[in-house]
Amino acid sequence: MSENDNKNLSETLFVKHKQAKETSELTRYMPTNHVLLDEMREKTNVSWYRNLHRLQWTWQGIDPIEMEEVLARIAGSSHSRTHEQWLDTVMGYHGGNWTYEWTKLGMEHQKRAQDMQGESSADELFNASLCFSIAGYPHLKNDNLALQAQTLASKAYHEASKKTRFIIKRIEVPYKGKKIVAHLHLTSTEKPQPVVMVSAGLDTLQGDMWRLFRDYLSKKNIAMLTVDMPSIGHSSHWSLTEDTSSIHQAVLNELPLIPWVDHYRVGLIGFRFGGNALVRLSFMEQTKIKACVAMGAPIHDILSSPDKLKKMSKMYLDLLASRIGKEVVDINSLAAQMRAWSLKTQGILTSRKTRVPILAMSLEGDPVSPLSDNQLVALFSDYGKAKKISSKTITQGYEQSLDLAIKWLEDELMR
Repeated sequence: MSENDNKNLSETLFVKHKQAKETSELTRYMPTNHVLLDEMREKTNVSWYRNLHRLQWTWQGIDPIEMEEVLARIAGSSHSRTHEQWLDTVMGYHGGNWTYEWTKLGMEHQKRAQDMQGESSADELFNASLCFSIAGYPHLKNDNLALQAQTLASKAYHEASKKTRFIIKRIEVPYKGKKIVAHLHLTSTEKPQPVVMVSAGLDTLQGDMWRLFRDYLSKKNIAMLTVDMPSIGHSSHWSLTEDTSSIHQAVLNELPLIPWVDHYRVGLIGFRFGGNALVRLSFMEQTKIKACVAMGAPIHDILSSPDKLKKMSKMYLDLLASRIGKEVVDINSLAAQMRAWSLKTQGILTSRKTRVPILAMSLEGDPVSPLSDNQLVALFSDYGKAKKISSKTITQGYEQSLDLAIKWLEDELMR
């Protein structure tokens, strides 16, 4: 794709949405909630509507200097904002707008890719895809700018997959009259490889997981199969229900039909809400899974404490409402409804153990995934283990937890 084509694509995609509704205003709340929302804004005193995952994005491949430059341009914009105290609520698709600035960075990486060959070119394109994905973050339904950014992310990933030395295959699994789209990443197709199914949170696209394959799994000749959570990305046709693992279960049952993977050696890695889904799957399909790792997963605590849930950021509440398909939100009833997502409330973590060894871990002080959640998971898993990652610098914590996760999976998959 030439530079002009890219530019034209982004211009045609976004031109209709110059005055698109700004992300922080998309979710409609009951009039009675507005006082509570105003109080939340004043109390938290944060400068951004979006939760900034600086660490996660750096680990996924964003250059920290480029990231700070983008955030500085957003923060320094003189254009009008929906909420003055939230820097990332610049209205309209132009300088300072979140989607605009991250898309611009993505296009720079796309341009660099054109002057390179092979793996370097692929890496730039994977990076572009990640920038486009962040441009759409947190990927709320009806966010037109985010949907356009997602189209760009998908295209860049596809371009990258043609240039990399690794093999990436698009897998389509029939499900409820539609198709689940997953991506299988392999180091070779000569013989079936052990495979790890990977799913991230409710605000992350499956393409964002590239580095996990390139830097960790590929080195052990383990294939990676990425699947979007229900209600986001390629799985956006389906709302999120308390049966969080339904889509993953359909994909798992398809594995015997995929010639490049060894379906007797299947591992799982779930980040955030993906961890909830994959822990659940480890109870539903015990005979088909060798090992599971859940990282920072909400399992019970926050889901069953409406007061804690109500203290989460507005972005998080918007996200939950969007994922379960609520048109108009009442915060109290949303918080009460989320109890059904607790794996303990569902009766999964109350009686029988799973044969699947689960490693459940989170970083110290994580409000979404406290140690008690991870201990609960470990308790109901044969050889299960809970781990709190405490680290002087959180970046090390991230690396440390991934090293642990890969080691755990490798030990179990290679038995």
